[in-house]
Amino acid sequence: MAKTKNMKKIFNLGDDIIPLSRRKRVVLLIIITCVFQFLLFHSPVLAEEAISQENDSEEMVFASPLTKDSAIDEEAAKFAKATTTPVVKVIRTSTHSMTAYNSEAAQTDGSPCITANGFNVCKHGIEDTVAANFLPMGTKIRIPDLFGDKIFTVRDRMNKRYGERVDVWMINRSDALKFGVRKAKIEVVEIVEPASAVAKK
Repeated sequence: MAKTKNMKKIFNLGDDIIPLSRRKRVVLLIIITCVFQFLLFHSPVLAEEAISQENDSEEMVFASPLTKDSAIDEEAAKFAKATTTPVVKVIRTSTHSMTAYNSEAAQTDGSPCITANGFNVCKHGIEDTVAANFLPMGTKIRIPDLFGDKIFTVRDRMNKRYGERVDVWMINRSDALKFGVRKAKIEVVEIVEPASAVAKK
């Protein structure tokens, strides 16, 4: 009973301080409820959004350096290639009959792997040697119509009667026979070393 009296006193005290009608009390209660609902239940949503935004920004921070480093690496690779790839300068062009040969005694001489300038094509094992009587030893040539940008080196000679012919050395006899006799343009080229390669020397 004493507790009920105390509650009535507190309630009446509230009416004395702020006299409110029943309708106003209901409206005030609704407003207070809405305020508390916003403060108590909306905050986790805001916190979740903040965490989500923070994670997104961290992903961007981690992604950006990788993307930047990749771009730098690509640029560095391009620069390295540009400064180390030899530049090929065409000196002159001419058209000649083309044949192919192998390292066989029947096609060459007693030492079929050794060219006229003493180079061992069998040990080298790369099809980048040609025989030509009209070009100095060591001359670099290209045969663009048949071999694209591939560069050959004059390391061998032919029979004297083939003064203007170019003979391409091949590993397999079947490839040489298949090549047959052709007519093609050759380019006498000079390989210009890039500045970086010269600086290293």
